[in-house]
Amino acid sequence: MNSYKNIILTIAATLVLFSCSTSNHYQRSQTNTDGLLGEVAPDSLNLANENWQDLFNDPMLDSLIAEGLRNNFDLQAAIQRVNASEAYFNQSRAALLPSLSAQAGHTYVNTSESTSPNGPPSYNASQVIVQSSWEVDIWGKLNSAKKAAFFDYLATDAAKNAVKTRLISNIASAYYNLLALDSKLAITHETVKNSADLVETMKSLKETGRVTGAAVVQSEAVRYAAEVTIPDIEQQIRETENTLCLLLGRTPGPIARGKLEDQKANELLSTGVPAELLDNRPDVMQAEFGVISAYEMTNNARAYFYPSVTLTANAGFEALEFKDLFDPASFAANIVGGLTQPIFNKRQNKTRLEVAKAQQAAALANFSSTLLNAGKEVNNALSLYDASVQKRELRQKQLEALEKSVDYTKELLNYGSATYTEVLNAQQSLLNARLSNVNDHIQQLTAVVNLYHALGGGWK
Repeated sequence: MNSYKNIILTIAATLVLFSCSTSNHYQRSQTNTDGLLGEVAPDSLNLANENWQDLFNDPMLDSLIAEGLRNNFDLQAAIQRVNASEAYFNQSRAALLPSLSAQAGHTYVNTSESTSPNGPPSYNASQVIVQSSWEVDIWGKLNSAKKAAFFDYLATDAAKNAVKTRLISNIASAYYNLLALDSKLAITHETVKNSADLVETMKSLKETGRVTGAAVVQSEAVRYAAEVTIPDIEQQIRETENTLCLLLGRTPGPIARGKLEDQKANELLSTGVPAELLDNRPDVMQAEFGVISAYEMTNNARAYFYPSVTLTANAGFEALEFKDLFDPASFAANIVGGLTQPIFNKRQNKTRLEVAKAQQAAALANFSSTLLNAGKEVNNALSLYDASVQKRELRQKQLEALEKSVDYTKELLNYGSATYTEVLNAQQSLLNARLSNVNDHIQQLTAVVNLYHALGGGWK
């Protein structure tokens, strides 16, 4: 009984002597997000809070996104990394509990007469023992490791969410690019048809002497110049379809899709307040969880400078004869309480603390950089959207003027008041403007997708 009292007194004395806490706690800076979105006015609404099913007005795109979330291999790999991280966290929790093991053995010893002249020449011994050991986590060393593992788990889960929101963005962007290529292909086919009609017109005018053979040849060259771009556009369509198939986790093949002219950009471009990026952007969350984990590992490193308190207990049966092994008289037990204070261990503890502090500073720098990058991406997406709106308004006026120019020059050509060069230039300018109009439309749609991604939408 006195031995048990001594062990308890040893632990109590240790608690009194070293009652100060060795842990520091992470505190989020309140100024991290000040001015992060530049001159963008704070808003009570936030596009990131919209479900992706409500963001896009195309059932076919919604179906593709749902398929990608089910089958994308990068997302599946990220989910398995979360499962692995959860297993490490569960292991760190179990480290706070006592260990327990069972051991059975048989020993045969043959002694020499020189060393044991009066002892038995040999003996057998059998054992069945249960062993337990427990480190009393007075300084929070194990608890800090557990917390670090927990925030590593949260960081891995945030990384999985980052893969998810990036996947939604990539599928939507690839889908819109595919619709743009379809539209460009249709415009090019229409231009080739109009150019072929113009060639016939030039041939008729040549017969009446109004134009020369050079006009016919040049009009044919313009037609072939448009037609020769068709194979490249078709190749881009196939490559974009294959890219989408990869994102969807399916083998290469055609993609069912709608039309570009049916796509309307979501006009709810509210960015919320800058601080919401901390709770909406998965990569920002991942970086902050990394900072907290690094803080806890620094606490863990500090705890190694303090004494460790362990309790070890053994209980079981020991006997020289196997038949007596489970006799009550063969029962044996012991309990040991120990306190170990590190004095010199080849600089391991000091190095561990220095490395932990350096990793903590690196994690904090990475968090700050990730947060600044998030603000940059939001600003870029908003600027891209504003530019696309302005361009589409001006482009529409340009298209109206060029369509009239083509009609007027064709009519004037019949009356001899315009040259064939003016007709060809007007037609080429109209083609370029129509293709640019497609790009403007895609830019507007892509800007909304980019803003949704930049604000951290899609993973909730």
